[in-house]
Amino acid sequence: MFALAEVRWASAALVLFLAGLVAQWAGGPAWLWWALYLACCAAGGWEPGLAGLRALKDKTLDVDLLMVVAAVAAVALGQVVEGALLIVIFATSGALEALATARTEDSVRGLLDLAPDTATRLGPGDVEEVVAAGELAVGDVVLVRPGERLTADGVVVSGASEVDQATITGEPLPVDRTAGDEVFAGTVNGTGALRVRVMRPAGETVVARIAALVEQATRTKARTQLFIEKVEQRYSIGMVIATIAVFTVPLLWGEDLESALLRAMTFMIVASPCAVVLATMPPLLAAIANAGRHGVLVKSAVVMEQLGTTTQVCFDKTGTLTRGVPRLAEIRVVPGVEMTGDEVLRVAAAAEFPSEHPLGVAIVRAARERGFALPSAEDFAAQPGRGVSAHVEGVHVRVGSPALLGAEDAAAVEEFQGGGLTAVVVLLDGRAVAVLGIGDQIRDESASATDALTRLTGRTPVLLTGDNAAAAGGVAASVGITDVRADLLPEHKIAAVREMQDRGQRVAAVGDGINDAPALAAAHTGIAMGGTGSGMTVQAADVVVVRDDLAALPAAIALSRRARRVVQANLALAGTMIAVLVVWDLVGTLPMPLGVAGHEGSTILVALNGLRLLRRSAWERALQKAPR
Repeated sequence: MFALAEVRWASAALVLFLAGLVAQWAGGPAWLWWALYLACCAAGGWEPGLAGLRALKDKTLDVDLLMVVAAVAAVALGQVVEGALLIVIFATSGALEALATARTEDSVRGLLDLAPDTATRLGPGDVEEVVAAGELAVGDVVLVRPGERLTADGVVVSGASEVDQATITGEPLPVDRTAGDEVFAGTVNGTGALRVRVMRPAGETVVARIAALVEQATRTKARTQLFIEKVEQRYSIGMVIATIAVFTVPLLWGEDLESALLRAMTFMIVASPCAVVLATMPPLLAAIANAGRHGVLVKSAVVMEQLGTTTQVCFDKTGTLTRGVPRLAEIRVVPGVEMTGDEVLRVAAAAEFPSEHPLGVAIVRAARERGFALPSAEDFAAQPGRGVSAHVEGVHVRVGSPALLGAEDAAAVEEFQGGGLTAVVVLLDGRAVAVLGIGDQIRDESASATDALTRLTGRTPVLLTGDNAAAAGGVAASVGITDVRADLLPEHKIAAVREMQDRGQRVAAVGDGINDAPALAAAHTGIAMGGTGSGMTVQAADVVVVRDDLAALPAAIALSRRARRVVQANLALAGTMIAVLVVWDLVGTLPMPLGVAGHEGSTILVALNGLRLLRRSAWERALQKAPR
């Protein structure tokens, strides 16, 4: 609510300022546009002014209060446009900061919604009782029906099913879970019923720990603002002391009151950091807008600035380097079987057609892509963790686990699994006829993006994934990554990011799943895949690749680096102009109109220089700077 209020006041100030400009340029009566500018100052300035007065009461002086004072001084000297512009700039920046903070808090709260609020607890005699998730105690047994989300972390007591654990481990495919296997809160049960013994209370589940890690990492990142606050405090105190001195010293030397006041007010105007603010914001905001047009959403100017400092990129695997959708990669017909791969695929797809299992969907999709007309399946049956069976054209077809295959025919299974593929066996009338290799599809641009980032940062990206080592190694080899860290839970990913940071690297972490959120929050820059990314991850990230085009990442980093160079040039120009005008005012007689013209002129120059980054050529130049 507080953030929305700030946005409303900042919006009102901007509208009033624009209305004042229109009235002034249209030749309207002076009282009208003066009234509009004054209303703009009131709408956008009362809140930072009040906050500044409260800070002053606590013996703290910030630049927001000085900007309000500078705006009032400008209005008092007839420079109402400059005063209103100062108010608009600072009111807008305050509203954006409040919105960013509110988004982070909402995203953490949204993560906790993954786990259901209630659970079905089994009592003596298997009596079912619906209870609040918070009431579950360690040792309780809960019933998880097909399609339900798990309420607690625990161990399967009985039953068999496939569980989608992508939110926790990032694995692209559901994993089979039977008695003795560990399961996590927030994951989705498949086609079988499970009885799960609770192993952790609600506040200590993996998903709750992820939320805590995100919140903790966000607070840690906020400490980087301490340096800015120190500079702001010192500048504010120095400016007040200097203004008082500019007013009192000439009086002591015999200058008349009016001249001394005019000199001090001129100093207040030319020393105000309006040009410095515009030296920084327009280039970064223009770069944000340009990147946004090309599918990269950068959430703030601070993020755009720090994106260019990246020296190490860390990728998640599933949904990031890969598409996160299982696809049929290979068909291996068992030696001695007189069938082609297409014939095997046709009958296997017919048997899998009624199934909702992701592996079955991948098999059916492959058959459809090859234009096969699927015969009807009769007597269809699905066994969780084992596969499906059906009669197709008078033949009994089974499609499922490699356990169905004899030891003498297991070579293909071992080869597929060693290459990171999931092996699925096809049997006709009880005889194994083929093994299907199903894997995650690597994005077309993953290899080129990895190469571009390596050249841009000077270091090969690192792969951090919750998937198994075989699958991770296969993908990494395909895209040119040599540093692979597999079987990672969220806390392991965040530890890996912090390890790199401890070595002096500025890390950009790229991911799409809930399990990636802590690492994204801990990194200097968190980057989420917007198309496949979870809502929580997109909210927690600093940057969102809206179109899931990894090729845009190197260009965005190159654009950020150019924006940083423009900021540095603008700061040099603005600082030099302020220094010249201040010295002129102190050692000579600077006419107020000339001081205002110089101050505003430098402001316009740095703003126009920054806005050059809005042009399409700026993105094209960034693409050229990001080698491929």
